Formats: sequence, structure tokens, C-alpha cells
Amino acid sequence: MGDEQSLIKRILFATDFSVCAHHAEAYVAFLAKAYEATVTILHVLEIYEGAYVTTVQDPKETHERLDEIVRRLAQPAGRVGYQQRAGIPDTIICETAQAIRADLIVLGTHGRTGLRHVLLGSTAERVLTIAPCPVLTIRKHEQEEEHGATKPVQFKQIAVPMDFSDCSLDALEYGVQIAKKFDASLTLLHCLEPLSYGSDLTFGHAAEENHHRVAAQLNLAADRIQSQGVSVRTEIRGGLPADSILDFIDNSDCDLVVMGTHGRRGLAHFMKGSVAEAVLRRASCPILAAKYFILPRSGRLSVPES
Repeated sequence: MGDEQSLIKRILFATDFSVCAHHAEAYVAFLAKAYEATVTILHVLEIYEGAYVTTVQDPKETHERLDEIVRRLAQPAGRVGYQQRAGIPDTIICETAQAIRADLIVLGTHGRTGLRHVLLGSTAERVLTIAPCPVLTIRKHEQEEEHGATKPVQFKQIAVPMDFSDCSLDALEYGVQIAKKFDASLTLLHCLEPLSYGSDLTFGHAAEENHHRVAAQLNLAADRIQSQGVSVRTEIRGGLPADSILDFIDNSDCDLVVMGTHGRRGLAHFMKGSVAEAVLRRASCPILAAKYFILPRSGRLSVPES
């Protein structure tokens, strides 16, 4: 197992000065203090190839806003600095993360669905697809916006969706280390998709066997995690993965979901999308995509087929 103390040394916080970005700032402060991490604040002036900039930001006002964020983060964080760059936001964010060797990218997301999402997509989703390190996205929930209430920043209940792929095992390792750091409880969540059910929507014989096999794998993983002093439970749900995960979030006290993501580009991504992106778009709690979290082979938690 890796050292949870040194899990996050450098944080890249991307801000567009929106309400969502301001909401995400609290998580930057929380993590920076816990890990004594260096924070780089990044603001990107959006310029797309072949497009004209219709609004020009006042450089003085922008620097003043960035200075304010630096002042707010200076006490909880270690070193705090900022950069302002022009270009395509998701590209600049990922290039900057690579340049500063960021261990984590943090950004707020508005979350879009329907036609507007198809046409515009989401900077957060595009970053998640091409980022060189784990990405934490925070979406300010509509109820919080309506009532002005803000859920306290804490990581006490963490969920890790598991499909036993390499990327979900990476996410599990990341989730274990965060749970150790914050003395949190873990839920290992597996979603049995509709094809696992019989025609009458009950478990058929094959589905029953599959259910037992999955339960055995989850219990094996839970036993290994528990041996490290982490409180853990398992849960198996039926339905489409994204819908099942979102339903779990809405009906639990989940503070964080740690997910693996394969990352897809081009036609395959357009046709199939990503469960992580679908959850990110609608989740009421922070989503941490643990892609490219690499451990030495000897230190990685493995869950063999039963």
C-alpha cells in the first residue's frame, strides 16, 4: 500500500470565478490543509481556434480576484500561487497539470443534461477524459443554491463503485488511502446490469451464480481492507451503473465517490460515453476520478476471480 500522507503534494485548482468554482474552493482548502499540499490556482481566458472573443476581461480585475483566492487559501494551504492563461480551458488545465506535476486537479462543475450538454459538453468532463492525474469535481447542488445551505466539507463516508477492472482497482486503492487519512468508512458498490436479470426481472439461475460470485469478490476485498483498520461494507445493486450509483448517493450520507475511468476519445466515447462522466453530471456529492493512479505491482490491492 502507498503512503496516504504523501498522496497529494501538488493541487491544481481551476477556477472561472463562478459560484461552482467558489464552492469547490472549500475542498481545495480542506485537502491542502490535510496534506500540506502546494496549490496552483489557474484561470483560463477562453479562446477557441477560429473564434472571436466576445467579452474581454479586465486584467486588473482578474488579478484582484485571483489575489483574493490566494489570500483565502494561504492559511490552510502551504504555498499558493496562480497562473492566468488563454486558450481552450480543458487543454490548458491538463497542460498545466502536466507542467507542475499535479497530483490532483480540482474544479467545480455546473452539470448539464439534454441538448445543451450534447452541444457544449462540459469542461469538467473533457478534463476527466484527458487529465494526466486524478480529478476531483464538485457540483453545487440545486437545493444548496436555492436555500443557500452548504454541506460541511468532510470525507467520512466514501463510496467506491467496483466492476473489478484495473481502473476500478486503482480507484479502490485511492479510496482506501483517503479513508485511512480521514478515518472514513468505505462502501464497495457493485452494479449488476439489467442483462444479469431474468426475463421477469428476477434473478435467474445464471444471475444468481453471478450475484454470489460478485459478493464473494467484494467480501474478499472488504476483508483485505478491514485488515488495515478501515471500516468497510459492501452493497450490490441492480440497474444501469450510472443510475444505480446516483440512486445510492441520493439515499445515503455519501461525502465522496471515488471512481475509476478508462477515458475515451473520439467516436467510441461519443457512442458509449463514460459512467464516471454520467455520474459527474448529476451527482450531489464530489466525484474523484482516480485515473492514472499508479502503484508498484507489489503494493496494489488485487481481487482475483473467485
